[in-house]
Amino acid sequence: MAAILTPETSRSATFPAAARVAESCGLDGLIALERIGTRHSFRRDEEIYADGDIADCWFKVVSGVVRLCKFLSDGRRHIAAFYFAGDCFGFETADERLLSAEVVGDAIVMRYPRRATERLIDEVPALARDFREMTLRGLATAQSHMLLLGRMTATERVATFLLDIAERRDTRRAIDLPMSRSDIADYLGLTIETVCRVLSAFKRAGAIAIPQPHRIEFHDRIVLQDACDA
Repeated sequence: MAAILTPETSRSATFPAAARVAESCGLDGLIALERIGTRHSFRRDEEIYADGDIADCWFKVVSGVVRLCKFLSDGRRHIAAFYFAGDCFGFETADERLLSAEVVGDAIVMRYPRRATERLIDEVPALARDFREMTLRGLATAQSHMLLLGRMTATERVATFLLDIAERRDTRRAIDLPMSRSDIADYLGLTIETVCRVLSAFKRAGAIAIPQPHRIEFHDRIVLQDACDA
């Protein structure tokens, strides 16, 4: 059954109005795209959509963090990706969802209808280039995650994760990790105990400090970089 979304605000302008605005005013394609979207609020751990739901829309994170996950038949959970503010997700080539999307903490996302988006792309060619770039970035991220799970040790996985989050959040001194240690473990294909052990080892080595459970401060990035290259 498809997930039910409750709009935070009234529905935005319809597609024809957005297309006319884009044509007459020469607005950037992404601005026109915002006009066919609707804004939705979610509470911690709330589901945005479920595995098997109809894939008739896609989303962009406005605030908060979203995790894309798969629940296996034996109860285990695999987290395929984390999405932060500005990231887009929910693009499917099939008619049904292959994964579930949940918010990590309170979050706000924009929802865009699939058909209206396709029509808008036909009207605004620049938007097609934007989608191509988003698709290529998504493929690169997926390939990196496959390498992480298939070839790296536990130490390499945690170090790569920390540096990757820092790069995505455009920070060098500290990162806030709203996800739990359990989330990190399910993303890295490790146990919670292993994640905690590796973080403690980096802390003892002077590479990081952990002033709060969800905050990591970088004291010596070279140690983390060396661990990735080991």
